[in-house]
Amino acid sequence: MRRPNLPAVLLCACLAAAAPVLSARQDRQECTTAIFAAGATADGRPMLWKNRDTDRLSNKVVLVDDKPYSYLGLVNADHADGRMVWAGANAAGFAVANSVASNLPHESGEEADLEGIIMADALRTCETVGEFERYLARRTGPDLGAQTNFLAMDAKGGAAIFEAHNHGFRRLDAGASPARYLANTNFARTGAADQGAGYLRFDRETALLEAAEPRSFTPAWVLEVAARDLGHALLAHPARSAWKKLPADRPTWVHTNHTIDRASTASAVVVHGVKPGEPVQHTTVWVALGEPVCAIAVPVWVAAGLPPAPLRDGEHAPLAAESRRLKGLLRPLRARERQEYADLAKLDNAAGTGWLPALVATEQAIMAEAAALLAKNPTPAQLAAFQQAAAERALGVLQSIKAPAP
Repeated sequence: MRRPNLPAVLLCACLAAAAPVLSARQDRQECTTAIFAAGATADGRPMLWKNRDTDRLSNKVVLVDDKPYSYLGLVNADHADGRMVWAGANAAGFAVANSVASNLPHESGEEADLEGIIMADALRTCETVGEFERYLARRTGPDLGAQTNFLAMDAKGGAAIFEAHNHGFRRLDAGASPARYLANTNFARTGAADQGAGYLRFDRETALLEAAEPRSFTPAWVLEVAARDLGHALLAHPARSAWKKLPADRPTWVHTNHTIDRASTASAVVVHGVKPGEPVQHTTVWVALGEPVCAIAVPVWVAAGLPPAPLRDGEHAPLAAESRRLKGLLRPLRARERQEYADLAKLDNAAGTGWLPALVATEQAIMAEAAALLAKNPTPAQLAAFQQAAAERALGVLQSIKAPAP
């Protein structure tokens, strides 16, 4: 079968990277996402968010220096060439992410599970949401290899979801929705009703978004409230405000298979865009490597060049490795179904020994400092220095959290 129409060098790299992971559905890629038009956010800048759920729990951030556009991409640690990307942004301020939509049609024998390759190529070639739409239109056919919701935004105010499969797609603009945002999990609005997956997470995500003040969304809110949410749409899990009252000397278990933050959540990404006319190099990619309640998000910019070492070095990026260590404390039961249970008392408790308050405080301090830096129109060198310092700071905080005594 014919693969997507990519340049020969890029195609060879994509095929080599794609071979081990063509069964994306078995990788539990059941992500939770949302896209916000400028009218939904507190500062009038568009924003997209993805909690990446997958069996490929070790993620990295890479920079691909390419033409016409270089780009930052969230990748599997063992596919660090950046030719298969699960969320990212490019030098033109275009950003893309996805969530599998398994209620969209797919014919047996056609290409499948090439979304990561598609997104990498789109980041390399697209400047706007409109260009991405034309990109999909040119490639629609049995060799596209998509069954997904693509989220796309740009530096000109575009923000949309494309419910895409091999034989067509539908564009849904966030700015045309009543709330100026669109939430998404693992079904498409245009797909078969009550098919697909992620309905309980979608219900919970919708409840969180609707409970917020209109036009108040920020990266800090998304990462603290939504990406780290351990509530359940149907069951009465302890509210976040009640965690600080939990006893520290005994577990408080919650089942997290249908929560937004899950055992299979490998990372969280928030791309914070720019207003029309602002420098596109200010487009900020906030990345938390690891399960969000065990991680700290740090910023990266395409203009800053190579991502910080804690996001990319080694077999497993240091930030991902430290987050995974904390995850072992949060989810100490080893069998797969047992790991769906998390101990809330590890995150916060009456004795003040939970780690989540320190993680959130560090992240929000970095966010405030990043906003102050961007207000001064920094040089690429200043952006590079800031992102390196932020990543090292986050790593230090994670490393300082020790396992409790037996």
